[in-house]
Amino acid sequence: MLNRPTKRTAAIALAATAALSLAFVTTASASGDHAPAQAAPAAAAGLPSVSGSPQGAFNRIVDFYGAYIDASYDGDGKTADQLRSFYLAKPLQAELKKWEEANHANGVLRAQNVPLKWKVASTGSGMGKTNATVTLTWNGDGSAGSTTEIRVQADLKTQRITSITD
Repeated sequence: MLNRPTKRTAAIALAATAALSLAFVTTASASGDHAPAQAAPAAAAGLPSVSGSPQGAFNRIVDFYGAYIDASYDGDGKTADQLRSFYLAKPLQAELKKWEEANHANGVLRAQNVPLKWKVASTGSGMGKTNATVTLTWNGDGSAGSTTEIRVQADLKTQRITSITD
C-alpha cells in the first residue's frame, strides 16, 4: 500500500509537467516568441506587439512604409522597387519618378538617406480616401530638426497609395 501514493504522486507530477509544457508551447507559437520557458511570463508583460490587416487602406500605408524603409536600409533596391509597384498607384509612380529626377532624392522618403525610425499616424478618412502623416526620424534620439513629416493618401477602394507630399 505504500507504493500507491508514490505512483499517484508521480503521475500527478508528470501530468502537471505535461500541462505546463503544453501551455508554454502554445504561448510561444501563438506569440512568435522563441524565448526560454522561464521568460514566458515576462514576454506577456512588456514586449512590443504589432498587429494589422490587409483589408484597410491605412494599414497598407503602414505596411508599405515599414517594408520600404527596411528594404532601403538593407540596400535592396529590387525589393524596394517591387514594393513601389505593388503599393503605389500608377500615376503616383510616374509622379515620383519626375520628382526624383528634379530633386535627386527618394520621392517616397523625400530624402537622400534612409531614416532610422518611422511612425504612421492616421489623420482621417473621407471622400473615398484615407490620410496619414508619416514621421521619419533621421537620428536615434529624435531631437529637434531630425524628423520629417510626409503626408500620404490612399484610395479606400483600391487601397493603393495615391499621393505622397511633404
